[in-house]
Amino acid sequence: MPRSADGTVRVPHTKMETDYEESPVFGSFIIAVSYVLVFLTFPVSLFFCFKVVKEYERAVIFRLGRLRSGGAKGPGLFFTLPYVDNFRCIGLRTGVHDITPQEILTKDSVTIRVDAIVFYQVSNPLAAVCQNKDYNNSTKVLAGTMLRTVLGTRSLSEILADREAIAANLLENLEIATDQWGVHVEKVEIKDVKLPKQMQRVMAAEAEATREARSKVIHAEGEQRSVVALKQAADMLSSSPVSLKLRYLQEMNNIAAEKNHTIIFPLPTELMEGLRRRFGGSVEKE
Repeated sequence: MPRSADGTVRVPHTKMETDYEESPVFGSFIIAVSYVLVFLTFPVSLFFCFKVVKEYERAVIFRLGRLRSGGAKGPGLFFTLPYVDNFRCIGLRTGVHDITPQEILTKDSVTIRVDAIVFYQVSNPLAAVCQNKDYNNSTKVLAGTMLRTVLGTRSLSEILADREAIAANLLENLEIATDQWGVHVEKVEIKDVKLPKQMQRVMAAEAEATREARSKVIHAEGEQRSVVALKQAADMLSSSPVSLKLRYLQEMNNIAAEKNHTIIFPLPTELMEGLRRRFGGSVEKE
């Protein structure tokens, strides 16, 4: 269908329409009568003719059902004819809207419940009024449908791990779909992914088993490193007898600093070996 400069669809006239709809004469007569009524009821009519549009709003005006030229009006004061002009104010501020919670079956056959929000604003008031009956409801319904479509092609692990990528994909698709309605989608966020209680228990058990296995691996690696370190220390001490004696004296000093009532003196194995040989030699002589 042909479109005008403001983005509205112009439906061509059919033969079933009457002649006065194609001719501006009848409409001009009604407009002239409205001006006369405004003049006769002056100054009371001023309260009904002048409207105020706020800074964050725009007014889309229709005269006898046709969109007035000049695009959306505002902000400020504008003039309307009673019973001839009607208008609709469209807010331009960004709003946050909750998407209806969706029950979704994922790619790996897991049923989840997803809550999401969408941020959008009107970028073209004329298209928002003329191209869609209710752009707010349409955007929310479309966002919910696209959310089901996108998440239905992902597995549960992908949904839980790639929320940002999924939100970016939803944003791109919504921006393309709502552009013709004059709506600009700024952001889509997945608030919560609710799992069935049985699935929550299974995932908790799996996570606990994974953590336990990881802790055992870490403990085994620590034991392995400690054995290597002890072996290196033993090799270094065995290569220097003086170092072994100094280590012995250092441990004795640490024990004495703790004010213990009982102190155990370890005897070097060399001393025990010497005593064993001496007593063994004396026994053989006898």
